This record gives sequence, C-alpha cells and structure tokens, in this order.
Amino acid sequence: MSFDVPPSRRAVMAGAGAGAAVLGGCASAPFAGPAEGPGQIVRNPLVRQRADAQVFRHDDGDYYMTASVPEYDRLVLRRAPTLAGLATAKEAVIWRRPSQGQLGGYIWAPELHWIDGRWHMYFAAGDAGEPFHIRTYVLRCQDRDAVTGRWAVLGQLQTPWDSFTLDSTVFSHRGVRYLCWAQHEPGIDTNSNLYLAPLATPLTLARPPARLSVPTLPWEIEGFKVNEAPAVLARNGRLFVAYSASATDARYCLGLLTADADADLMSPGAWGKSPAPVFVSSDETGVYGPGHNSFTVDERGRDLLVFHGRDYKTIQGDPLFDPNRHTRVQRLYYHPDGTPDFGVPVGVGEIPDRLAPLDRPGAYLRLDGDLPAVGEGPLATTQFRQKVGPDGLVSLEPILRPGRVLAASPDGVVGLAASTDDPGRSGFRRVRGLAGHGVSFAAVEPGRGYLRHRDGVVVVSPAEDAAGRAGATFEVS
Repeated sequence: MSFDVPPSRRAVMAGAGAGAAVLGGCASAPFAGPAEGPGQIVRNPLVRQRADAQVFRHDDGDYYMTASVPEYDRLVLRRAPTLAGLATAKEAVIWRRPSQGQLGGYIWAPELHWIDGRWHMYFAAGDAGEPFHIRTYVLRCQDRDAVTGRWAVLGQLQTPWDSFTLDSTVFSHRGVRYLCWAQHEPGIDTNSNLYLAPLATPLTLARPPARLSVPTLPWEIEGFKVNEAPAVLARNGRLFVAYSASATDARYCLGLLTADADADLMSPGAWGKSPAPVFVSSDETGVYGPGHNSFTVDERGRDLLVFHGRDYKTIQGDPLFDPNRHTRVQRLYYHPDGTPDFGVPVGVGEIPDRLAPLDRPGAYLRLDGDLPAVGEGPLATTQFRQKVGPDGLVSLEPILRPGRVLAASPDGVVGLAASTDDPGRSGFRRVRGLAGHGVSFAAVEPGRGYLRHRDGVVVVSPAEDAAGRAGATFEVS
C-alpha cells in the first residue's frame, strides 16, 4: 500500500517495521537505550484531556497531533521533533467556532491531511442552538506551515445523505485516494455506520459509497449502535480498519475490519469483521473506554497505537462531557498470521517493552500468574516497563501488576516485590548484551550476575558460558 498523503491517526506510515530493536555492543558496557535522552521517554498519558487524537510523523520528520478538546469549541494543533515532545509542545489554536449559525455547535474529531500540496483538516461540527446537528467540514491552510499558517473553511463534505456525519479519514491505495467515515444512513436503525469511497476533491466523492460495516454485534450496540472513528493500517498484504463501537464510557472499544490488499476495496464482501472486540477496558491496568484510535511509528520505525482512555470506570453524567479522555500511545504487535495484536491498554507510565531471550526464539520474559517466567503467552503478560530510578537503576514492572517489579530472593530466584522495596533486589544496571547484541540486566550487588532464565525459570545468577550469556541477553521490541 502506498500513501499519497501523510499517514494519519488512521493511516500508518508505509514501510515501518514492527520487528525487534538491535542494540549492539560489547558485554557489560553501560547502556542507555535511544529513548533515554532528556525529554525522550514517552509516558502515558501522552497528553491529558485530549480525545480522538490523530498523531502522525510527517515527511518533514516532525510529529503532528490534533484532537478534540473538552470544550468542543476549537481546533488545535501541536508539533514536535519527537513523539515524547508532543507532551509539552505549544498548542496552536488554528480555528474557533463562530458564536452563532452553522458550525457554531460541538466541534469534534479533527484530522490533518496533506492533499495536493496543501494542508487540510477534516472535522465534525454542529450548529449554534443545535449542537448535535453534526456534519463534516474541511479547513484548508493558506500557507505551508500548518501550525502558524492561516486557515479558512473550505466547505462541507458532500455525501449522499444530509445526516449525522463524522470521523473522516483519508488514505491512498494503489493510486486511488479514499475517504472512510462514519454516518447515519436514513432507513437504518443505527447511530452510525462505516462508509468508503474514492475522493474526487477534498469535499466530493468520485463514486457512490460502499457501506463497510453496520453495528449489529452485541459489543457494538451497548448504549448506542455505533461504528465510528475508522483508522486505516496497511500491513502484511492486507488492509485493516480499526474502528470504535458502543457508548463512549467504559464500554467503548475497538473492532477490526480486514481486506486483502489485492481486493476490490469498494466491495463490502471483501471486508471481514472481527467477531469480538480487539481492544477493551482493563481493570488490571486501570484504563477504561479505550478507542478512537490512530496509528503512527516511533523514531525507530516501530508501529504505535494511539488512542484515548480514562483512568477511572465510573462517570457522573453524560460521558461526552467528562473531560478526562487522555491521549495514550503504545506499541502495536502482530499475531503469527500477520494480523494486529492490540493486547490491552497498558496504563500509566512508560511505554512497555517485550524482552525476548536470545536463546529462545519466539519466547518472551512474561508473567505467569504471579511469577515471572520465559515462554509464550498473551501479549499483555509479556509487556514490562523499564523504569529508570535513582543512580540510573532500572526496574522491570509488568503492566498487569502496576507497582510491582521483578526482584531476586537471596537464592537468586526472581519473583515480584513492591516497587518501594530494596533496590538492591529489584534494581538492575542495564548493560550491552552479553552475547554481543541486545541488552542485559546486571544485578546491583557485584558478583550476583545477571537477570536470565534457566529452563524457563527466571533467576539472577552468573552467566559463565556461551549458553548462560545467551540466556541473559534480551532483544527489545
């Protein structure tokens, strides 16, 4: 799949891989990963009180972000040279709703796209006095710089029905520019369905739309009958459209449509729907209502999932007016068949990693119940935060046990301990991989050795031969 426009929150940059990072170097040398520079550690939430976020890396090398604000009254944009930099980047207001008339109602879900040499922003807007009269409009920038440039309303998106319309995204496939969006179709008893059509201009369709998905499954109709917020990803010979379903409280979730890259995208039969949601709320990690996602890549080309979610489950009043849907990011992985593995929303803190021992292809450091192990298991059991503390010591926190970290007992067997316990047991010095690449974790106490596995059991012990060094060396992904 090729993109004629910059990949957006709903179209990831082409050519980026999801493979493991290689961190070469000599054994036992102090090592700090590329994300360890000042201001470069990405932590969740990335940006608070910003929902429906679109994050992408443009071909100028910078990251751009736009999102809905809690007041629903303006369009905002920020830019930074790094993903982490978006957290503190100055936010520009590029447009405010008028005080009356058309476009004077709720302003939702903007998306920034580079089309035919000009910046365009798609967004949904109601009218003053009728804020839920939601239709889709487009702004066009009159200058080259999207953040500092002058913006003006180009017009309203034209679809076959004058009805509730929102969440438009643009992508190109094999030389054809498409629009994918959500809309209420008269005669169908749903709040919104998903549609696809090639674009003739930024405001007009080149042919009648194809209806890709109607909310009919139980997890798509909780509270409201909703399919919305399509996000396009091209990987492994297929096109994937992640979309959001149900009410915007803790029941909000992601589903997935899949089509072969060689298929006729305008044929609804070319698309298959996931029978179950692919991304849902998590009590273990404390993130609720994950949805309205986008896709991007990190500075090393690894795929990232961008989404919003709350840190609590219970909401007072209408969830649309609860301001705490925060923008979050995490790595996107893949099942052996090449389909995305979304895992669970990873919770507050650093973006977690997966650690694969060099001598066990396909196996990962993982949490097996309450015990660390090495082997295979669901994605969430294999994700650990590398938390950097005083003196540069690193602790490893499984995302499913916030506040608990790996710690070695006096006999070297590794279990879980509170993160406030003895750093001599739970802290490690990260060094270059003992096997010549990757990374190893040396015990703080001299002579105790390294974090490693022995027949699947995780221990801290010396690595005295080639097999031991391989078992103590991890590829990071």
